[in-house]
Amino acid sequence: MLKEEKKKGIISRQMLSFEFRKTIGNPYVHIFGVGMPVLMMIVITRAIGGEMPDAEAFSVAVTSVFLGVGALIPMATIFMGYGISNAQEMEKGIPQRMELFGIRTGVSLCNRVLSELIFMLIAFGIYFAAGYAFTEIKAPKLTGALLYVVCILAFSVILFGLAHAISSLLRKFSLTYCVTMLLYFVFMILGGMMGITYDNLPSAVQVIAKLLPVTYINRDFYTVWTGKQYNFMPMAQSYLLMAAIAGIALFLSVKRDARKLH
Repeated sequence: MLKEEKKKGIISRQMLSFEFRKTIGNPYVHIFGVGMPVLMMIVITRAIGGEMPDAEAFSVAVTSVFLGVGALIPMATIFMGYGISNAQEMEKGIPQRMELFGIRTGVSLCNRVLSELIFMLIAFGIYFAAGYAFTEIKAPKLTGALLYVVCILAFSVILFGLAHAISSLLRKFSLTYCVTMLLYFVFMILGGMMGITYDNLPSAVQVIAKLLPVTYINRDFYTVWTGKQYNFMPMAQSYLLMAAIAGIALFLSVKRDARKLH
């Protein structure tokens, strides 16, 4: 098997298929990564429709909600879904057993990243299909749509690193489930997705909310989506801060694993 792995390289069809089956076999990604975003988007936009008789204001509000709720997909499929699954595997010693069969951790991780991105792409396809079927979303400018894709991908990469670090440090399903679920809802609340907008948050909480990329995706991305001028500096700073936190957490998890080997 080791020779076969070397021959096929880091990414192989068999490994990718294996990792993708593990991804779709996780019920959390279907509930929180596909069902919940679609349901929230439809419910919130319908509620807005009853309060905004003006068609233009309704279209702006609906598009803002649609773009913001879309950030739940990587938060659920990658951050919570992968984190929980990875902790469960570590608890059972699956990575060690796979190494005994000649499958390196790096190979498994690369295929898992790709399988998570494929599933996220499918989830976004369902989400956009539901959005255009049930709501009136403003058509984006090409640059706006591309920037949305770039920001979501960057957010997803950071969340993957953070999820891997948390699950590697905790190594228990129950603890990882608790921490990732708690952070998932904290991101939702501070990002303004739970019925409390950023402007209605206490000033001290707003300071924390400004540090999260999801706040800018939910609050400001309509401006970017429609091609209007936007100051990206605060958003970029939030991405860099979250990436730094994920990087530090990954460093600590690697150091811990290195100490265990010695």
